[in-house]
Amino acid sequence: MPAPLDPRSITRRRQAVALSAESLVTTRPLNPGSLLPLLVEPAMPGVSLPAWLEQHRDELTQWLHRHGAVLFRGFGAASQTDFSRILTGLGLSLMNYIEKATPRTELGGQIYTATEFPAEYPIAPHNELSYVNIWPGRICFFCVRPAPIGGATPLVDVRRVLGRIDPAILDRFRDQGWSLVRTFSPGIGPTWQHSYAVETKGELEAYLVQSAIAWEWLDDGRLRTRQVRPATRRHPVTGEELWFNHIAFWHISSLPGDIREQLVADFGEAHLPYATYYGDGSPIPDDVAAALREAYDAETTEFPWQAGDLVVVDNMLVAHGRSTYSGPRQVLVAMGDAIEMPLSAGA
Repeated sequence: MPAPLDPRSITRRRQAVALSAESLVTTRPLNPGSLLPLLVEPAMPGVSLPAWLEQHRDELTQWLHRHGAVLFRGFGAASQTDFSRILTGLGLSLMNYIEKATPRTELGGQIYTATEFPAEYPIAPHNELSYVNIWPGRICFFCVRPAPIGGATPLVDVRRVLGRIDPAILDRFRDQGWSLVRTFSPGIGPTWQHSYAVETKGELEAYLVQSAIAWEWLDDGRLRTRQVRPATRRHPVTGEELWFNHIAFWHISSLPGDIREQLVADFGEAHLPYATYYGDGSPIPDDVAAALREAYDAETTEFPWQAGDLVVVDNMLVAHGRSTYSGPRQVLVAMGDAIEMPLSAGA
């Protein structure tokens, strides 16, 4: 009969296992002097990222609250299947892309391609679905194939963006919020059926009422919607006030010159596919939008993708975008851990 185990021996073994698990990865800021993003790499060959994530979800959450985004690099992941396993390890409660505004392809398992927008144009930084009543708390980006030139996914800490905005500009947005006006016209952007995942006008109008979105039917069956949202929100865990909106993203002055001229010529400023205003409906001056873009630019960090990179982003703390690129590029996206807050103009 084997001798009984010494409780002190059991404790030492458990401590050794814990130490072994903690020493499986190394961490450091990717960019010296900046918290964004935190770089996590395996400390030895063969570390399973899905298994590590499953055992260290609380640690990842703490990292995200401090850094806003975490880059996992060098773990040998390579495919959509690997990405799916990583998402399982994360325990992310996946959600669908709702109130669609940009083209992307669903690949199955609530995994999408990154926004399919012409490579020669950048995508400005934004917090995903800030204009919707329910938005993702976390977004995961997985690089299958980096572009040979460009194609970075810039990251922006919107806590720091908030601190750069002129108080006079900020106070008006705090008081009034902002409004997004969308016009659904044939031949430009998604149809309202695709955007809202409905088939009939009755289903659409029920969704719009539920989501506090005003609407009007225009000639030729076109649809115009208007929704008012807060310009800042508070993080549900950290309590920090955040610049959380698409104000600069869809402001007319943010459009490339040639696209702006063509859209205004085709539809007029009153019926652009997307436009932003103050919450009371009055125009946002171009210089205000320019100041907001400058605040984002001052806090933007980016890095070249490597095949197999995974970036986990707290969608409320960090905005993301896309740089121009050339050549083939494949970045996959999944979003989840939905957050819902009351529909009001204040934070």
